[in-house]
Amino acid sequence: MTQHRLLLPLASDSDTTRLGEDLAHVLRRGETVLLTGGIGAGKTHLSRALIHARTGEVDIPSPTFTLVQTYAGDPDIWHADLYRLSHPDDAIELGLHDAMEDAITLIEWPDRLGDLAPANALRITLEVEGNGRLATLNGPPDLLARLRLQQAQGVLGGWEGAIDTPLAGDASARSYRRLALGDRRAVLMDSPPRSGDDPADFVAIGNHLAALGLSPPRVHAADIPRGFLLLEDLGDDLFARLLAHTPSAEAELYTAATDVLQHLHASPAPSGLADLSAQEWAHAITPAFEWYRHCATGNAGNPAATVAALATALDSHANGPRVLILRDYHAENLLWLPERKGVARVGLLDFQLGQMGQPGYDLVSLLQDARRDVAPETEQAMIARFDPSAAFAAAYAVLGAQRNLRILGIFARLAVAAGKPAYLHLIPRVWGHLQRNLAHPVLADVATTLDLPAPTPDVLDRIARCRP
Repeated sequence: MTQHRLLLPLASDSDTTRLGEDLAHVLRRGETVLLTGGIGAGKTHLSRALIHARTGEVDIPSPTFTLVQTYAGDPDIWHADLYRLSHPDDAIELGLHDAMEDAITLIEWPDRLGDLAPANALRITLEVEGNGRLATLNGPPDLLARLRLQQAQGVLGGWEGAIDTPLAGDASARSYRRLALGDRRAVLMDSPPRSGDDPADFVAIGNHLAALGLSPPRVHAADIPRGFLLLEDLGDDLFARLLAHTPSAEAELYTAATDVLQHLHASPAPSGLADLSAQEWAHAITPAFEWYRHCATGNAGNPAATVAALATALDSHANGPRVLILRDYHAENLLWLPERKGVARVGLLDFQLGQMGQPGYDLVSLLQDARRDVAPETEQAMIARFDPSAAFAAAYAVLGAQRNLRILGIFARLAVAAGKPAYLHLIPRVWGHLQRNLAHPVLADVATTLDLPAPTPDVLDRIARCRP
């Protein structure tokens, strides 16, 4: 059975109580919560909060000695502590097997159940972390989705009764839901804690972009610790969607997007952003060996020579003054807002991982898109518009080689480790971008040292069957 994972830092006892209250709102008949953690980790605290929120009961003793406590409701709640059980059969004698079908069942020390533990149970592991706790939840995707929607209620005031429609996600752990209430629209962004993205970064960089007259979505409400933002809905006119129906609009849209980059780079970046060295940018291509090459050939090889050659090329041709780069600046993250003026006509999404980098990086992301083919004449026209110099052409090729090598590895990892095989279909296009970049003379040493197989159907099939 598919299980999803959710990490929830609980900084205080009140946060543990709040988690119990949220679970009380979403658990249904026949659902079981298995609570694991050392003595004093908070298992009983969490259970008491859940039971009180669900039933109103105040007297909630620990079942350490009684083994099971039951609470009347619709459905009933069973709270069990199996620490003193010596055999799984004892759980059947307690009636837990039937309770797990008809009640909400909370079980501490669930290892005593053995094979009787339900495969679809929500497993919560509590551990001490600093002055608080960390809760690790593993459970059915639909149950965790219900929990996250309940946890988002703090930013959803005034949206009761809204029509809620899931929106397409991306390669990250984030998810999005569109809310519609009368003529009002908003988007709920769910960025679970410790999933790789921090919504505080989205807010900070979004504020910077807005101050420059650009068009990130406005933030209507935020719960940063829990990972929720309620955002302005910029509509459905993604560049990729518009161009699928109207290819002739490519020059207009890409001209506007190129002008946004020039406008962005003309202003100082926010302070405190990550700023990698040429060596660190070069080392970031290692997933191409660890995932793509390993799964294609059974051997990751040694990336050292390629990393060294790329570091030299980056240092020589793409290591000048830094600017703010948005990193995933492409047609799936840009929206057309023709009712606005100038650079504000381009709506911006997915910029929370922005950092310091080379001016050409986002232009490569835009024009060497992994998801759609940009017309060669559009690519050349935008490069000329951005910077027609030969020095920039070299920088563009070097940055393109670095980005596409990294993407090869990331897409292979997403297909193999994250169960997203659709990314394999994008790899041949990425490979084509890489080959064009490697043809530039400044990348001769990189091309010579690079030992990766071309993504033939056989290679892609081997990656699809690879196991991490």
